[in-house]
Amino acid sequence: MNIRESLIAILVLGICVVWALADGAAAQQGIGSALRLMTPLLLACLAGLYSERAGVFDIGLEGKMLMAAFTAASVAYITGSAWLGLAAGIGGSLALSLIHGLASITFMGNQLISGVAINFLASGLTVLIGQNAFGLGGRTPALTGDGRFGPITLPGAEALRDVPLLGPIYSGLISGQTILVYVAFAMVPITWWVLYRTRFGLRLRAVGENPASVDTAGISVTRLRYTAVAIAGVLCGIAGAYLATGLSAGFVKEMTAGRGFIALAALIFAKWRPWQALFATFLFGLLEAIANLYPNLDLGVVVVPSMFMNALPYILTVIILAGFVGRAIPPRAGGEPYVKER
Repeated sequence: MNIRESLIAILVLGICVVWALADGAAAQQGIGSALRLMTPLLLACLAGLYSERAGVFDIGLEGKMLMAAFTAASVAYITGSAWLGLAAGIGGSLALSLIHGLASITFMGNQLISGVAINFLASGLTVLIGQNAFGLGGRTPALTGDGRFGPITLPGAEALRDVPLLGPIYSGLISGQTILVYVAFAMVPITWWVLYRTRFGLRLRAVGENPASVDTAGISVTRLRYTAVAIAGVLCGIAGAYLATGLSAGFVKEMTAGRGFIALAALIFAKWRPWQALFATFLFGLLEAIANLYPNLDLGVVVVPSMFMNALPYILTVIILAGFVGRAIPPRAGGEPYVKER
């Protein structure tokens, strides 16, 4: 069984567990919650995919998401516009992407150290600036009204609500999500098409495998890698903005809660492929949704405590990193600065 088949099997099993443990309404609520919870993971995972496919490892996904969440919430509160908050979130993430690009591409520094530094920088700056600006211990004031992205009711959702099987799926799961959830899911086929059906995607994958051959063909390795890092910054910006203006109603200290690292684990699990990344991140979202639905899971013989349920996504991260790192082969030139031969 290959990795994709394994992912599908695990997902089906997880969904069956949810339906077995709950009635129909609770199961629908759980799967809907999983879709919302997986959205920032999916966007961050695709961000890492672009960057690492170009040969630039990005441990700083967590920091970029955190900075994006803070800038998005701050601007959304000040202006009362979630869209301006989204733009600010993308800008904050791009600023850190530029720092990572300068350190790892231009100055040929260690990419892992640069990413870790970005995580520390974002963690400290968001609290420092937040405290100085709002005086709430690093938090931003709660967002209301147009400062948040609200759910969207798709056409025909109400009319199809009572249709067996199709109605609950369309009206209860597909409809009623925020626009950034739809953007995240749309990015999966777009990423697949860009990487595997365009000249740019071919060059991007080639620069992550053999940058010397790309350079020999007269294509700038530096420009391609900066482009990939910038795309990663945009996607992390959307992910962070969604956390603060879609999933939550403002910014709180360390609100990313390790999602950047979980996205990296999902990327390894998916072997740097977009469709597999969709399945992997849904699995993490499903586990978090189950933990939220059943804080103390009663299995009859034993009651699983809430601490264990809340730790499920992180336990899965460790299992994936322990079991799949050796078998998931990253791009061959990943993590290595390119030195042009003279």
